[in-house]
Amino acid sequence: MENFNFYSPTEFVFGKERENECGKYVKKYGGTKVLIHYGGGSAVKSGLLDRVKASLDSENIPYVLLGGVKPNPRDTLIYEGIELCRKENVDFILSVGGGSCIDSSKGIACGALYDGDFWDFYDKKASVQKALPIGTVLTIAAAGSEGSGASVVTKEDGMLKRDTSSDLLRPRFSVLNPQLTCTLPAYQTACGATDIMAHVFERYFTNTKEVEVTDRLCEAILLTMVKETPRVIADPDNYEARANIMWAGTVAHNDIIGVGRSQDWNSHGIEHELSGLYDCAHGAGLAVVMPAWMEFVYKHDVMRFAQMATRVFGCPMNFENPEDTALKGIYAFRRFLHDIGMPINFEELGAKAEDIPVLIEKFGIGDGQTWGFVRLSAKDIEEILNNAVKAKL
Repeated sequence: MENFNFYSPTEFVFGKERENECGKYVKKYGGTKVLIHYGGGSAVKSGLLDRVKASLDSENIPYVLLGGVKPNPRDTLIYEGIELCRKENVDFILSVGGGSCIDSSKGIACGALYDGDFWDFYDKKASVQKALPIGTVLTIAAAGSEGSGASVVTKEDGMLKRDTSSDLLRPRFSVLNPQLTCTLPAYQTACGATDIMAHVFERYFTNTKEVEVTDRLCEAILLTMVKETPRVIADPDNYEARANIMWAGTVAHNDIIGVGRSQDWNSHGIEHELSGLYDCAHGAGLAVVMPAWMEFVYKHDVMRFAQMATRVFGCPMNFENPEDTALKGIYAFRRFLHDIGMPINFEELGAKAEDIPVLIEKFGIGDGQTWGFVRLSAKDIEEILNNAVKAKL
């Protein structure tokens, strides 16, 4: 196990109807003028936005509203939010929505206190030195942004999807009410589940030895998702299953399972180009990319993939041929994704094989290599994407 620091300051407010306490927590963390940032009509139609506003009213905290966040959140709305925060002297941002809304809020939070272009943080030209505090009311279990310092947004000029990360962007508090996820369509629920599992796998496939504690934590989350995802798709109102998935999504990405071990993130990087180009759901893109990545890299550590196969998907261990076990585990993962309604290849995602050169160019590594479990060249990424084109069960 490697040396590590672990910092996770977010206060999680979990359970039924906890969104009615937002005002109390905004006041606790010093907010006196709030930007409520939200997505489309669901927050309005469901009455969630009204409940959040009422909770702020009860604490005499004024607020302004900015809706319109889209999946794969856009830089154009972030610029609008930055201007609004400055004009209205906002000192706290309350995000009401899913990961896209939270990521957009983080872009506003760091941009509002920065003299330059907030995109500098996502283009790796600057690091975040200060940011407005953020709170969240989560409406979908997926991205884990409610407990992390990471943010991913899309620049509309060129549809470039990029990320930034800073502990200053970790929410001060996050309200997690599993009831708010019960109205999600099955496809969106499955996309979220896939994203959660991908966050775990990006940490699970590591070159660090002797990390049994975090291995077992990773496997516990994966086993939970394998059990609970089909349950909520069959019964969307199953509160207990929703609750387990929501908490799994948070701990999958606040890095408690990633400490002391090297991590990968190549599948996420490749997928960002897919959703940047096609504007597809992030989870759907990961469902296509991650098994294809596994097929490309598994020989690097056959026994780790065999461990995943046996511990998570219940495959019998073939001691005479561990590679056979590893491949069966990858197949079981792809089968699971298919069974919960996810695409498993380019055609099902709506992607085109002829766009692979464009995707690689947008990835932007040129003649270099990525870092991670296996260092990838542009040619390697091309092979992974070709695997994704022809994937089948």
